[in-house]
Amino acid sequence: MKNSKYFKAIVAIWSIFILSIIGFSLFIYSISINFNGWYGELPGLKSLENPKSDLSSILYFADNKEMGKYYRYNRSQVTFDELSPNVVNALIATEDIRYTEHSGIDLYGLGRVFFKSILMFNKSAGGGSTISQQLAKILFRTRSDLSNGSLNDVPVLGLVIAKMKEWIVAVKLERSYTKKEIIAMYLNTFEFGSNAFGIKTASQTFFNTTPDKLTIPEAAVLVGLCKNPNLYSPVYEPENAFGRRNTVLSQMNKYGYINDQQYDSLSSKPIELDYDVINHNDGLATYFRSVILWDLLAWSKENGYDLYEDGLRIYTTIDSRMQKYAEEAVKEHMTFQQKLFDEHWEGKAPWRDESGRVIEDFIENQARRTKAYDYWENQFGDDEEKIFEKMREPKPMTVFSWEGEIDTVLSTMDSIRYYKHFLHAGFMAMNPNNGHIKAWVGGINHKYFKYDHVKQGRRQPGSTFKPLVYAAAIDNGYSPCYQIQDVPVTFEVPGDPPTWTPSNSSGKFTGETMTLREAMARSLNSGTAYVMSKIGPQMVVDYARRLGIESPLAAVPSLCLGTSDVSIYELIGAYSTFVNDGFYNKPFYIDRIEDKNGRVLQQFVPKTKEALSSETAYVMLHMLKGSTEIEGGTALGLDKELRTDNEIGAKTGTTQNYSDGWFVGITKDLAAGVWVGGDDRSIHFRNIGLGQGARMAMPIWEIFMKKVYADEELAVSKGEFQKPSNLSIEIDCQDYKMQQNNVMDSTEQIQKMDVDGIQ
Repeated sequence: MKNSKYFKAIVAIWSIFILSIIGFSLFIYSISINFNGWYGELPGLKSLENPKSDLSSILYFADNKEMGKYYRYNRSQVTFDELSPNVVNALIATEDIRYTEHSGIDLYGLGRVFFKSILMFNKSAGGGSTISQQLAKILFRTRSDLSNGSLNDVPVLGLVIAKMKEWIVAVKLERSYTKKEIIAMYLNTFEFGSNAFGIKTASQTFFNTTPDKLTIPEAAVLVGLCKNPNLYSPVYEPENAFGRRNTVLSQMNKYGYINDQQYDSLSSKPIELDYDVINHNDGLATYFRSVILWDLLAWSKENGYDLYEDGLRIYTTIDSRMQKYAEEAVKEHMTFQQKLFDEHWEGKAPWRDESGRVIEDFIENQARRTKAYDYWENQFGDDEEKIFEKMREPKPMTVFSWEGEIDTVLSTMDSIRYYKHFLHAGFMAMNPNNGHIKAWVGGINHKYFKYDHVKQGRRQPGSTFKPLVYAAAIDNGYSPCYQIQDVPVTFEVPGDPPTWTPSNSSGKFTGETMTLREAMARSLNSGTAYVMSKIGPQMVVDYARRLGIESPLAAVPSLCLGTSDVSIYELIGAYSTFVNDGFYNKPFYIDRIEDKNGRVLQQFVPKTKEALSSETAYVMLHMLKGSTEIEGGTALGLDKELRTDNEIGAKTGTTQNYSDGWFVGITKDLAAGVWVGGDDRSIHFRNIGLGQGARMAMPIWEIFMKKVYADEELAVSKGEFQKPSNLSIEIDCQDYKMQQNNVMDSTEQIQKMDVDGIQ
């Protein structure tokens, strides 16, 4: 009888067990097929083989150094071989010690968790999830994106369904990938906090290193974050992070990855961070990164890519070393220039009208263009009294200074007034022979001043526009030795007065006879005006267009003095044509774009066209050299070391009231230009001694070129411009004068013979 009862009990238990397995299997199967839409979808085979992971697109310098990233989530991938064994060991020891033994689900671990959690009521029993399950949860968002079934919202049952999905996906992942690939995928997709997505970005953010160089304690800190990035953040929760790191070290010790002596030593040391969150205001070429963004967004839209998540690799023409030297040059000179400017105005308002009087309501008008004004206008409508009352309330803020950021208390109006005292700058350098831009500095500090003064900003170029006028003349038969006089030139113009006579910067005319080269070297307005009177404004506009100037140009006589706004980007492209045998290369900065696997999607080439004859181009180089060679040349102050064994074509530019200071310098390998001025044209120095281009802008070019020539790794050297083999235009003005005199003598003799014959 007893045996019969025992047998029935055994049968009943086995029946329940078998039915449970069948029921559980049917439950799992129904989840896998999303029966009746109850459970939500699972990723298909294609998704498993190509899991979607947002990848940062990376911008590179021409010398293959990383410049910056574009991302929604700051993530970059590494392979398993690029991981330090320390981080792999720490991860396995802490998260999944039987990782190499299971196929996605650790039944032993689940049993341990069930026994301790359910039967022993032990809350510290752990979760039992394998690395593969955790990857499934992150990669396919099993508890969010895939929780779209009708039963997912049922309490407890929804969580069970999500867990089952993780099991199913984990097993599928194990079938599709190797163990090493799964570990790499997990570390590449995990969010470590501080906007660091993936192990590569986390290594850089927290320790300024790469995943292959992570030490044992560094690896332990990062693996510790896998439990809870916020709770164990070494930046915001250092005590929790310290304890969690030691827990990871303890696990590594427990499973033999480190010995007792290593554990005792490492666990007693504090966490040593080298913390720096990547942002677009840090690093080199910040302005350039903002400018190129719009080109990349347009390209991505046109070609069906997402710049922020497709992991594109964009290789630019910018050289990291030249960029560094350019930024150093701007900082060095502008620090000095700002000090001069502050001393010049001695705390007075520098915003002045043509008569030198302070512009009324200048700050108020500037304030009306701010976001703060828009915000308070939405609150108070047209009540400006209340708007400005709010904008005059002091508040803590951090402001820019050349000595470093300053924490202070200012009102919005005070901060506008403070920032309007700053001078700004733009700088660009390019290889004139192929159009590759090598350095781009759009301003003095991208964090506080976003406006780009290289391509976005346009200002009157002043005398730096004159070479374009002379180029039109030379290309139409004029010689650099053609003689003119320094006398007034008057144009008839519409309006009142009906004439316009440009004056020289000195305010005087000497009446001296000189060559076109001498006139351009001394930057005499009378010389350029004379040329304009002979060839006409429309021809100058036409030649400017040939040389790449796309900004609106007024075909009026005053154009010869650079009164139409242009950008540094355009001007350097134009000057480069003189070095490049008369061929214009549109300045460009994207070399190629690759996909995340290194496949070239597009190789870019510069847009090239013939703008001038090679002879005209070389004569213009000869003309530009005059400013560094001829007495009275505006660039004679250039550093002698730079001019030794070197040919330099140069031109300074200074606009009315000294609002803009320019300098463009060209050599056989580089063409570079500088603009310096106030944020508004009304903000400037009050005399030419301080406000001229040779003082405000030229020193930046000098500092930059010295640094470039000192770097032997760069393919930039001193030397002569390449001269055409058969130059038919006479550039030796002494020979030219002799030839002209001989022609005159011959003419006089013929005239005399004719007269004698008549007699």
